[in-house]
Amino acid sequence: MIQLEVWGKYACFSRPELKVERLSYDVPTPSAARGIIEAIYYHPGLKWSVDKIYVLNEIQFTNIRRNELKSKIPASNVRSVMNGSSHELYIAAFQDIAQRASTVLQDVHYIFEAHFDMTDRAAPGDNPGKFQDIVTRRMERGQCYHTPYLGCREFPAYFRRWPGGKIPSIAETRDLGLMLYDLDYHDPANLQPMFFRARMENGVINTADCEVLR
Repeated sequence: MIQLEVWGKYACFSRPELKVERLSYDVPTPSAARGIIEAIYYHPGLKWSVDKIYVLNEIQFTNIRRNELKSKIPASNVRSVMNGSSHELYIAAFQDIAQRASTVLQDVHYIFEAHFDMTDRAAPGDNPGKFQDIVTRRMERGQCYHTPYLGCREFPAYFRRWPGGKIPSIAETRDLGLMLYDLDYHDPANLQPMFFRARMENGVINTADCEVLR
């Protein structure tokens, strides 16, 4: 088990039902928390599961406006170019830009409690003790494979290993409604979202003992 402390100025854990202008969930989704942990240490021989999310700062929202591109390069164009056609694979930002509003979280501070399970892709010399030592060392040194982010890449996450002791989560209890839990990757050609009913009890969201809806 690990306890990872994470904080940042802004965060946006986007609700999937809103496509254009982003609205963040009140707290991180389990998949977002897992992504931050995997940015610090990922290995095919282990699988991370987030057990609890502790909220240390009061939940605050703010509105920002950002310049974004309105379109993407179609995958069909890429395939056509690979087959010899003359499609142009670029987007002129000054022609395709749009200003969009986002409702994001401000001054966030969390602790993620997680554990890992060994997978069948582990090497013969791999073992839980080895992986635990590696991830602990990486958290203490601030090492990561890529900069972890709080929902959007422009919102970097600062992190460290929680040194232990009582976790000062906020004294707030509320029903957070249905939240995205993760994606079902069993069929890579047809990824399906999974949801769970999130409830925060005294600043703690228990994601290990919850019903997942598919």
